[in-house]
Amino acid sequence: MKITSLFSRQHPTLSFEVFPPKNGDHYNSVEYAVSQIAKLNPDFMSVTYRAGGSTAEYSVAIATTILNHGVLPLAHLTCVGSTRERITEQLQEMKEKGIENILALRGDIPEGMEHSNSWSYRYAAELIRDIRAYDDFCIGAACYPEGHPESQNQGEDISRLKEKVDAGCDFITTQMFFDNNILYNYIYKIREAGITVPVIAGIMPVTNAKHIKHICELSGTTLPQRFKAIVDRFGDSPKAMMDAGIAYATEQIIDLLANGHNAVHVYSMNKPEVAQRIHGNLARILEN
Repeated sequence: MKITSLFSRQHPTLSFEVFPPKNGDHYNSVEYAVSQIAKLNPDFMSVTYRAGGSTAEYSVAIATTILNHGVLPLAHLTCVGSTRERITEQLQEMKEKGIENILALRGDIPEGMEHSNSWSYRYAAELIRDIRAYDDFCIGAACYPEGHPESQNQGEDISRLKEKVDAGCDFITTQMFFDNNILYNYIYKIREAGITVPVIAGIMPVTNAKHIKHICELSGTTLPQRFKAIVDRFGDSPKAMMDAGIAYATEQIIDLLANGHNAVHVYSMNKPEVAQRIHGNLARILEN
């Protein structure tokens, strides 16, 4: 089943994300997270993939585990540091495992690594084009409501996004944002640019105040004053910050659904409790 088939329904979609371990030592904990989140019957679950392919083996295995739990998997695939031959091998493996949905990303260049002429790809659009030529996968791409950190301005960033869509992208998933008005304005701009594919809103429940500054630096995301006040007030208390972060994310999702934006993806970060509590907060809302 392809993720795009979900959007033909006039019904909200809610999905969650997990990430593979850097090594096999913590693989069981990821499998446990998958099993617990799968019990919520999300519309799909995505599994990330570290740039350079350092978690490639685990990413496909986890995507297969998600599928075995009866949930639609979305496998990330990045092209930084990779070759066309390696990408072809991974696409073949995904096809053999029955994985039909791929989120195609350039990926962040790992610290200490520089772009090499030996790499086959420079941009995600190039990867998308190759995936589309290889087989009939359902292909997603990333988008940045506040602009990619490496783009000179939002106009340039939207032009890059248009290249991804023209290359064969079927839907786009946003980087996290903490002010829904940013998303609403962004959607208006990309529609004006001729980008008509479905947009999945990416929501990050911030349950650890120490991580948020680093995450925002990497993504270019800004924090509204209302959210900063929450972090300042509750950041030193892990339990209180978790409650506040989940409440804030829930409020964002409710506002999105109330305003007709029905596709939401939660960056649940291998935390079943976060997924369970958000799903519980939305259970009756998702029925409408």
